[in-house]
Amino acid sequence: MTTSETRLPRRMPGWAQALTAFVLVLAVLFAGIRLAVLPSVKDLFGTESHDRSGPALLKSIRDMSRYDAASGTFQVVVDLEKNAKYLPDALHGSRTLYVGAGTVDAYVDLGRVGEKDVSVNDDRTSATLRLPHARLGRPALDPDHSYAVSKQRGLFDRLGDLFSDNPNSEQAVQRLAVLHIGDAARSSGLTARAETNTTGMLQGLLRSLGFTEVHVLYGS
Repeated sequence: MTTSETRLPRRMPGWAQALTAFVLVLAVLFAGIRLAVLPSVKDLFGTESHDRSGPALLKSIRDMSRYDAASGTFQVVVDLEKNAKYLPDALHGSRTLYVGAGTVDAYVDLGRVGEKDVSVNDDRTSATLRLPHARLGRPALDPDHSYAVSKQRGLFDRLGDLFSDNPNSEQAVQRLAVLHIGDAARSSGLTARAETNTTGMLQGLLRSLGFTEVHVLYGS
């Protein structure tokens, strides 16, 4: 007569369970799975946004004496790649493709015009004005029309994002977008357009005051 012995399955040790869980986490990271691309999961938890910002504080007030005579809208595609010196891109490195849209204003600083820069004839029918050349303002990035097209990151960068929330993750590409937009504005002829518009504005204003001849010059 034979008897069969039934053996109970061994329970996995705690260290093995922890190792298995860590391997599963790495597999998820390699697959590039993000909860952000699963709206059904987010809806399941009923995520809500609350604006708890404090009131805006007034830091300073200054009078403006410049005439904004022209404005240009620009768009640039920034392709920023960062590589580690001794590690492959799959482990440590990133590449971001970013579309930046913004505006640049061109203005004439009328506050720099003094008495010596304005001459009027005796019968007040002719006037000559000498103004400083038009200048460009700082590029203003439009957040509603600027966005990241794609982001590629190595394993270490993904792990870093998992344990930290960096609000300046797009700051580098945004700075580059502003830089390229400024370069484009300087070669676009925007200042020449601003001087033409300023001349037209001043001629129309002075002629409405009775002047028949109005001459506007730029530069020293």
